[in-house]
Amino acid sequence: MFRRKRIQQADYDRENWRPVLKCSICNGERVAGFKNIHTGEFKEECFIRDDEELEAFKHKYAITDLAKEY
Repeated sequence: MFRRKRIQQADYDRENWRPVLKCSICNGERVAGFKNIHTGEFKEECFIRDDEELEAFKHKYAITDLAKEY
């Protein structure tokens, strides 16, 4: 009756973008996205509310190591 939503694998430009988890010091909000290595531009991908969503983001883009920025 209730099924988990199937997450499709996605890809990103690994030569120019790196995955980053932006964290707020004040209220603990976390946003997962990608940062351009050359320009420093950040593109938001999703708002992370719990560890399950973080793992889903990692699985979607096949990420093993995710850098944190404050």
